[in-house]
Amino acid sequence: MAFIKVLFLLAVVCVAAHAKYTPKEKDSKEAESPTPAAEGPAAASGPGGSLDISKLGGTGDGKTDSTKAMTDAWTKACAGTGKQTILIPKGDYLIGPINMEGPCKGEITIQLDGNLLGSTDLTKYKRNWIEINHVDNLIISGKGKLDGQGPAVWSSNSCAKKYDCKILPNSLVLNFMNKGLVSGISLINAKFFHMNVFRCTDVTIKDVTITAPGDSPNTDGIHIGDSSNISIASTTIGTGDDCISIGPGSKGINITGVTCGPGHGISVGSLGRYKDEKDVTDINVKDCTLKKTNNGVRIKSYEDAPSVLTASKLTYENINMEDVANPIIIDMKYCPNKICTSNGNSKVTIKDVTFKNITGTSSTPEAVSLLCSDKLPCSGVQLNDVKVEYKGTNNKTMAVCNNAKGTATGCLKELACF
Repeated sequence: MAFIKVLFLLAVVCVAAHAKYTPKEKDSKEAESPTPAAEGPAAASGPGGSLDISKLGGTGDGKTDSTKAMTDAWTKACAGTGKQTILIPKGDYLIGPINMEGPCKGEITIQLDGNLLGSTDLTKYKRNWIEINHVDNLIISGKGKLDGQGPAVWSSNSCAKKYDCKILPNSLVLNFMNKGLVSGISLINAKFFHMNVFRCTDVTIKDVTITAPGDSPNTDGIHIGDSSNISIASTTIGTGDDCISIGPGSKGINITGVTCGPGHGISVGSLGRYKDEKDVTDINVKDCTLKKTNNGVRIKSYEDAPSVLTASKLTYENINMEDVANPIIIDMKYCPNKICTSNGNSKVTIKDVTFKNITGTSSTPEAVSLLCSDKLPCSGVQLNDVKVEYKGTNNKTMAVCNNAKGTATGCLKELACF
């Protein structure tokens, strides 16, 4: 019995000691494990978490450099498992170039509620502004903006005069990505391209707004190259160059519900500028509107292409033109600014192209221009229900068709090339 009493007294002492465990001691133990985002000063990486750049040193005054805060947030998020979120809260955060390298351990969402402003100091940039490499299952969403602040540097663009010009930074570059989503955000005033998608698969871009002045140089909205299964939907783009450009090596590209203007239209190409470019195939553009653009739906290739290349299975359907110059154009003698060679030896083949239910108005008499190569004519071109009319005076709606083979049904009489 005495032994039992001793044990009982020891238990009472232990309980009393535990009751005296102070909050300070408890906090020090909890600090060894990740703190929930709502409680911590910045956030937590680990099995799910959120990182707020304003709590990592970022300042939303539009002037203070917040590059380190953004970089730190990415480093922690990429190292964390589960679903990680990088939060850019309301405010204007000035940042320089950032490379977000993967692969990452978990899935990452960049929640853009505020605005990121690109530094205008070109000496800081080796390549692009925001570059994301080898990251799968990435989401970029929100109602905020990526502002490239291009007006401050556009005068440094010399690409209209020479091939070997120094390329200014693209705003958002997605490289080697599988399964990505960009939704809801706005991109404005890029220094060069607003978005560049390279060697990606299964990426969706939807409900995005891209804006720059109509005279801004090389400010393509979205450029796609060497990528497959890319979807662009319900997006509004107005820039100084192509709203969307689809480069070599692209396949399975679906563009729906896009409004384009100002700009140079929705283009495949240019093709054939560089050696060893890959084929383009299975491109579908549907239910889109083009407003006062320099071109409508366009396929363009260099006449002096150095390598064999084929563009095929291209479909344009239910496209509305509003005062568009060159609403339908295939240009196999593309030579911007006369800085290429016109030797007629193109190795690019364009075939199996369908234009269906293309309606509206043209700002030039030539509503249809099929300017194909005499050595490699376009083939399998279908013009179905093409009814675009020139609304000017003294000239009639017309089609110019050189070296193109195909069929025309249900078109305006003036546009029946075949």
